[in-house]
Amino acid sequence: MDIPRHQVLAHRALRHGLHRDQPDPARLTVFDLGVQDAGARSPQVALAARLPADAPLDGFTTVWAHRGAPHLLRTTDLPALATALWPRTDADAIARLNASGTTLRRAGIPGLTAYTTAATAMREVVDTEKPRGQVSTELTARLPADYSYDCAPCAATHVYGSIFQIVGLFAGVTVHAESRPTLLRPLPHRHPVPTESTGPGPIIDAYLRLHGPATPADVAAFLDTTQAQVKPAWPAGLVQTTDGRWFPEAELDALRDAPPPDFLRLLPPLDPWLQTRDRALIVPDPAHHKRLWRMIGNPGAVLHRGEITGTWRTKTTGKTLTITLDAFDTPIPTKAVDAEAHRVAAARGLTDVRVTTT
Repeated sequence: MDIPRHQVLAHRALRHGLHRDQPDPARLTVFDLGVQDAGARSPQVALAARLPADAPLDGFTTVWAHRGAPHLLRTTDLPALATALWPRTDADAIARLNASGTTLRRAGIPGLTAYTTAATAMREVVDTEKPRGQVSTELTARLPADYSYDCAPCAATHVYGSIFQIVGLFAGVTVHAESRPTLLRPLPHRHPVPTESTGPGPIIDAYLRLHGPATPADVAAFLDTTQAQVKPAWPAGLVQTTDGRWFPEAELDALRDAPPPDFLRLLPPLDPWLQTRDRALIVPDPAHHKRLWRMIGNPGAVLHRGEITGTWRTKTTGKTLTITLDAFDTPIPTKAVDAEAHRVAAARGLTDVRVTTT
């Protein structure tokens, strides 16, 4: 089947909750994958783009989850997510550990052994609230030498960063980055370290509902693994598009009936909308990719009628938030931006806002 681009964007806006028709944050579909934390209260800003009014985030927890990045998730989802994200095979584990995985493989350490050893050690270290630096030091001392590297700038030995963060969810460790330094705490009533994977099927299903149509390569990139690890868990009940992508058949009615996204939203850096791996679909001009997705310091995105039409950055002075807009091709509607800018400021706990353009 052929699905027009505008229809895909309309469906994604619907499933991402950007119409603000769902007052309960726990029922937002984006939490099936979680909302990545980019700092500066970005999860709260992402929710301000989706919720009709402020809502308490009771029942939510930030953990290192997908790709070892901090995500705000429903607390009740964490045990099942831990077993779903646990690698299926040694090769899967090594792929997710990236460069440190290659080092461990050369040292003769199987990937699943590395996960189990590191997750168990972190669980034992984080038995009470501790600063991140202290946890890193204690974990480095507890793990075998092959799990660490010599850091010249610090003149010290550290556990590999990818290992440190990627096992956080499995160890039942919560992340509190709003504190300085970042504090790590044991999850109350935390689940045990997984012994086997239940498979990433639920994660793939959630990805396809939020970011579909998509390919196994897209999902593998989101999970930071290989297509060979994703394909065995590829769900049934999908339809294939003419360009070889897949979409849940159960979502076809919602796709056909999705209302046009006739609104403007200010999405924070690393917002769920920006987590899709088919960047060419949501931002067709490759020249704009470099302005939106950067190695470090990503800006936020201006989403207007389903299209990303520019970026925005912030500066805080006292209780005033200054938002600077950078339009791609066409001017950004000032009146609509002003209303959204006040929502961003409120989400960040600020009382005044000023909007400028470059």
